[in-house]
Amino acid sequence: MRTIMIAVLLCLMGFPMAATAGEKAPKAVVDLANGKLAALGMDETIVKAVVAQNAKGMTMADIKAMDDKWRADAGLADYMKALMENDCAKFLHSVQDSAAYYSEIFVMDNQGANVCQTDKTSDYWQGDEAKFQKSFNGGAGAVFVDEVEFDDSAQAYLVQVSVPVMRDGEAIGAITYGINVDAIQ
Repeated sequence: MRTIMIAVLLCLMGFPMAATAGEKAPKAVVDLANGKLAALGMDETIVKAVVAQNAKGMTMADIKAMDDKWRADAGLADYMKALMENDCAKFLHSVQDSAAYYSEIFVMDNQGANVCQTDKTSDYWQGDEAKFQKSFNGGAGAVFVDEVEFDDSAQAYLVQVSVPVMRDGEAIGAITYGINVDAIQ
């Protein structure tokens, strides 16, 4: 009880409280998601990269084989570096460098496979995860803001925000942004 009273007093005095895991994202993150981040889903560089990836027509077997290879490779292989150095990745790096609250950014195709990224992801295929499923939304597209979680590698409280990559009113892929909650407040 005493801890709660101290926290309430600190908030009333204007001291911001650090985020905690499992809580909803703050309004500033939701507003960012529905504004600037959603708009980036229509950026020409990102759309072009996703269109090119989708045109390759990778089968789910191809994607899962790459996912197995990706997860088994503890290092940073050349095929991973290629996704962090292509034109789309260079654009993502410029976005990431524009604000301290960006922890990571990665783009996925219409099946949830990585297209480009700022950092190595833990796996290649995101299609089985809520971040892709809820933002791609069966091709309709939607903004998805997950709960706050503590990220061990970043040593910070992050929330993943996912938005669709849109072309002609249809979702053709998705983007996930790792947002450092304490840096945006």
